Amino acid sequence: MWSLGLGFVVSAASPTASAQDASSAIAAVGRRVFFDPSLSASGRMSCATCHDPAHAYGPPDGSAVRSGGKDLKTPGTRAVPSLRYTLNRTPFFSHEYPSNAIERMVAVESVPTGGFAWDGRHDTLHDQAAEPLFAAPEMANADVRAVADKLARAPYAGELRAVFGADVFDDAGGVVKKALLAVERFELEDASFHPFTSKFDAYLDGKATLSPAEARGLRWFSDPRKGNCGACHRVTPGADGSHPLLTDFTFAAPAVPRNREIPADADPAYFDLGLCGPLRQDLKGDSKGCGSFKTPTLRNVASRRVFFHNGRFHTLREAVRFYVERDLHPERFYPRQNGAVVLYDDLPPALRGNADHVDPPFTRTPGAAPALTDAEVEDVLAFLSTLTDADVEPARP
Repeated sequence: MWSLGLGFVVSAASPTASAQDASSAIAAVGRRVFFDPSLSASGRMSCATCHDPAHAYGPPDGSAVRSGGKDLKTPGTRAVPSLRYTLNRTPFFSHEYPSNAIERMVAVESVPTGGFAWDGRHDTLHDQAAEPLFAAPEMANADVRAVADKLARAPYAGELRAVFGADVFDDAGGVVKKALLAVERFELEDASFHPFTSKFDAYLDGKATLSPAEARGLRWFSDPRKGNCGACHRVTPGADGSHPLLTDFTFAAPAVPRNREIPADADPAYFDLGLCGPLRQDLKGDSKGCGSFKTPTLRNVASRRVFFHNGRFHTLREAVRFYVERDLHPERFYPRQNGAVVLYDDLPPALRGNADHVDPPFTRTPGAAPALTDAEVEDVLAFLSTLTDADVEPARP
């Protein structure tokens, strides 16, 4: 017997198997589950359908949201995040919100931190992996029994028995939980989820040199008087020399414009408020968190074609310019109504004050000089391209 460290104990493949051998056997089963479309109601959607390994375990195209369900026509409400570099994310916890930049700098843990998904509502990878199995816009299974029956018919059913015991299918909930634990082990153990093969990694190891534009971009990215990106997307190695994951796991409210590509947004009464709903339910009463979403890793960001929680922007240049110009030229991003620009239109009017005005460059006002010039934006884009892993293709312009 051995524990996966997740409050769940399983049986080894044989009494003499080492913990490492047994753990790897679980990861091998998890790989089969991850790539199995038969586990969906449509029979055509697997985890890899949205989290494509060829695209850093992120979406395979620039669709703002993806569709699933029994007919693959039920649209989701959020952009698909990458599953790469999820290995060190921490469980969600919440403290008081800082009221100014000084407080944020001296009390980083005063903001909500960690968890999985855009709203951090899952504390473990296996919890996160469970939701797509039953979500209507995804794999859309009716219940646990439906998934258990599919696992029993899967070509790897024998592997599940070998790893988890001959009686693994006796309990529907138990076999589904074990299958999800196997997915978690696959995501944690398989090197394809955390390869650290980018030029930036080689640079940190002293094996590559940044070009002049890339080096300038790293400077503008990190400088709190310029892009200030490094405040949340950390670029410094850990105390043990570990390479950074390009996120501090905190939440922020950048007030991304409403995305009319998302069918749910056609309803003027619908708002995706991140930490306070609609998908996350336990913080609905905490209005301070409304509009806040997890800071994603920027690793492989230059390979993406959809950005932010609602997929509003489709090029990295657009996303960077939004940060630089949101409050300098709001008319470039937000709609007009009765001749006036409607700021932060993806938040209800009563909550638009939650938009981040604490962190530079969101501290600037119309008429001020931009934090980054056009040339400096191009430098930052050059630096961001160094975060692409060797096996990932950059996005087409």
